[in-house]
Amino acid sequence: MSDAIKPAIDPQVGNLETPLNSSGFTKAFIGNLPAYRRGLSPQRRGLEIGMAHGYLLYGPFALLGPLRDSDIPGLAGLLSAAALVVILTACLSIYSGAGVNSAVANTTTPFNPPDDFASDEGWSEFAGGFLIGGIGGATFAYLLAANMPTLLAVVSGGHS
Repeated sequence: MSDAIKPAIDPQVGNLETPLNSSGFTKAFIGNLPAYRRGLSPQRRGLEIGMAHGYLLYGPFALLGPLRDSDIPGLAGLLSAAALVVILTACLSIYSGAGVNSAVANTTTPFNPPDDFASDEGWSEFAGGFLIGGIGGATFAYLLAANMPTLLAVVSGGHS
């Protein structure tokens, strides 16, 4: 097993190459995430990441939130997920205004973040896309959950 785990480039960096984190599949997967994919604008990156976050945040709020036993668990989940997306967007805006303008020199991934994340304007565009995508993703999840009986009837051809 010790032959499979070895320091990546410099042992003092603290990144170990393992069969999991240095495989071709893992590198291709990470390279296709919106944060590292080439050719995307900061707004498009934020939109994609926000949609995923909003869509995934809806479920825990609707199913496990304090209003899960009320008449409106879906609406409560939607509003809670949207509120959290707004809070996260405010955090992104605060981070962009903190003056963190230097690009990350070394990361533990085989890819470096895009140059758009080195400017306040890039972070601002990313935050705007994140807000729109996050609220849109939560709304899409709510609409899917609210119309599940109709969707199941369409898929099953009207047969129960």
